[in-house]
Amino acid sequence: MSAETLVREDLFDAAFLDRLRSLAIRLRKRRALMRRGAQSTPSTGFTREFKDYRHYTPREDYRAIDWRLYARLDKLFVRLYEETQELNLHILVDTSGSMSEPHTEKRRQALRFAVALAYLGLAGQQRVSLYSLSDTVRQELPPLRGQGNIEKIIQAATRLKYGGFTDLERGFTEFRPTRQRYGVIFVISDFFGRDVNTASEAVKLAATWPGEAHFVQILHPEERSPSLEGEVELAEVETGERRRFWLTRRDVQRYVDTFDAFCETLARECAGHRIDFMQCGAEEPFEERFLDLLNRGSALAGGV
Repeated sequence: MSAETLVREDLFDAAFLDRLRSLAIRLRKRRALMRRGAQSTPSTGFTREFKDYRHYTPREDYRAIDWRLYARLDKLFVRLYEETQELNLHILVDTSGSMSEPHTEKRRQALRFAVALAYLGLAGQQRVSLYSLSDTVRQELPPLRGQGNIEKIIQAATRLKYGGFTDLERGFTEFRPTRQRYGVIFVISDFFGRDVNTASEAVKLAATWPGEAHFVQILHPEERSPSLEGEVELAEVETGERRRFWLTRRDVQRYVDTFDAFCETLARECAGHRIDFMQCGAEEPFEERFLDLLNRGSALAGGV
């Protein structure tokens, strides 16, 4: 059995896509219940689909009259249309070393989010693009459309190579989603940079992207509150740097406080720039957290 097959079975078991289909159906039903009448959007990139007829009133534009129907029924009706937004869904997955080592659960959780988001986008006939984010940003697949392309997404996800460091500022500067259609952008990362201020600066760059941006921060409990004490040697997984420390409980608590402050600052910066921010533990149940993400509000959930 190949390494890619092992990775695939570990990430996407036989029931995974079935659960995604069930999620898509639930979202579609919820959308149908929430909608009232014809929907419109101020965003560019939409098609008009026929919805229904209603009687013509004198105040309306006569050009909306369906004259063929008038010839058959001798009554004036206008056609109602529904504006269906065509979205470009961009999914950026952090593939730096800290997303895979030493806690492989982070990688698993991140890729499940990526594939699930892609599946919903394809099911909603949106254009889906997958990117890897590390020292730069790379487009792993051209934009895909149609539910049958989910296999290409899964194959690309299982082939992603992890290692090196994250350069959030460079990656967010180089990432340029199309301005021709409204975009929905999901960044799935731990947002660890070279220092604690890197993520905050990256938020300002992300605020310039055209469209709707979401940050999903994947963390492992050991990263927030490590079970370390005494003499330890720590290795920086992204740079390979090693250092010896003597850690007391007070030192560990100072680390915890600094880590919490980093996450709180990131969340506050996102809120200040109207970027949705959600934190997810690497060990948390995927389906529950994925629904939590969609329930926060996104054009993606409305397009299924």
